[in-house]
Amino acid sequence: MDRNRDNKHVKHPDTLIEKDIKGINRVNNNLALAITTKVGSMWSAYLFGLLSLTSLPAILVTINPSLRNFFPSWIIDTSMITLIAWISQNFLQLVLLPIIMVGQNIIQGRQYAKAQTDHHTLTYLANTQEEQLEKLENIAKELQNLKNSR
Repeated sequence: MDRNRDNKHVKHPDTLIEKDIKGINRVNNNLALAITTKVGSMWSAYLFGLLSLTSLPAILVTINPSLRNFFPSWIIDTSMITLIAWISQNFLQLVLLPIIMVGQNIIQGRQYAKAQTDHHTLTYLANTQEEQLEKLENIAKELQNLKNSR
């Protein structure tokens, strides 16, 4: 018996995922998934950590002005602090966060489809097992009756 053949009772998760997404919605979903995957990596965490550390010298100079000569002037310049603040507060929070949420919703939908498929498959297997056990019990009873009738 080929156990890898398709079974009418077992569905692949891809059959439950919406596939009729076309045009700009498909592009948006693919872009959101790509950005979510990239931003959800340790490399992005390192990059964002370095971005936040670039404003540290300016804060240190504000606290202790004698450190002004220790750092390059371009890194403690007000325009650099403003740029870093804009990137972190506006771009990352107002633009990247909604994109990540869309990507997570798509991933969650796929996980839900997979869970539904797994549930369906496990229910089918449990029901099949119960039927097989019932048949085996009936066979055992018939064998016992045959043995007793001799």
